[in-house]
Amino acid sequence: MSKPYPMSTKRTEPAAVSTTTRTARKGNMTTNKQQDTGAPKRTVTRPKLKRVADFDEVVTEDLWNYYRQAVEAGPKKAHEVEKIRNTLMERHYPLVKYIAERLQQTLPRSIELDDLISAGLFGLMDAIRGFDPDRGFKFKTYCSTRIRGSILDQLRSQDWVPRLVRLKATRIDKALQSLTSQYGREPTHSELAESLELSHGDLSKEISGGTAKAVFSISERWDDSSEDGGEKSEIIEDKKATDPISELHQKDLMVYLTRSLTSKERFIIEQYYQVGHTMREIGEMLALTESRVCQIHSNVMGRLKGLLGQKEGTLLM
Repeated sequence: MSKPYPMSTKRTEPAAVSTTTRTARKGNMTTNKQQDTGAPKRTVTRPKLKRVADFDEVVTEDLWNYYRQAVEAGPKKAHEVEKIRNTLMERHYPLVKYIAERLQQTLPRSIELDDLISAGLFGLMDAIRGFDPDRGFKFKTYCSTRIRGSILDQLRSQDWVPRLVRLKATRIDKALQSLTSQYGREPTHSELAESLELSHGDLSKEISGGTAKAVFSISERWDDSSEDGGEKSEIIEDKKATDPISELHQKDLMVYLTRSLTSKERFIIEQYYQVGHTMREIGEMLALTESRVCQIHSNVMGRLKGLLGQKEGTLLM
């Protein structure tokens, strides 16, 4: 009886497949697949979302792709969405400033440029949210309209004149220009009323109500080119303020007129005309009756009138 052969503990490795054979097989499979479909399959690869620190170095076209990916990712990419949006706003800030400066040239000088830029930035933010690159037009074309519209909306909200009044005024101006070009002269009131199909009274009301009114700031300087120019508020007369020259003149005149009076008579005149006390209050201060104070006052006024009559025609009068 023959002895069984001992089993070897060494594992037998499978035969290695050569790299050339694998490549040939893969090439045959690819060739057969291309023959079945008739054309090679094209795959569109979108750039992967970069780190937040690298957004400033990305060109604007690729930045829109990153922005769309971050928006589609949902709330977990909210920080990336905010970072990319801020980067886009920084890059398009010169465009907002350019549009605001162009509009400021057609507005009153009281409108500040910073206010227009602030309103334009809100329009730029809305344009970034609503822009779709797949539509085939540039973002600059799209956002320019949104920025200008946002600034105009802000100006309309601050206008204290109703919009209907503005529309009526525009209608009257258009009719006036049309008749002027037609007749070669400025039309009369009746011709303008007939063109607008309004009566003379209604046309007058609309013209007066639609007249353009502007609000100016009194803190505005006369010369904006230099800081040395004074403000308009410095030359506006305050009619409620006391004129120091006039007040000194009245005091000097009162001293001149009352220097010939007794102390009691001078006290009555000063309290009645300068302080504003009544005859009864003056009588209580001097321990006199109201009728006696009136009598003293009448005598003093008679003498002062005679004195003023003698001085008439002199430098004092």
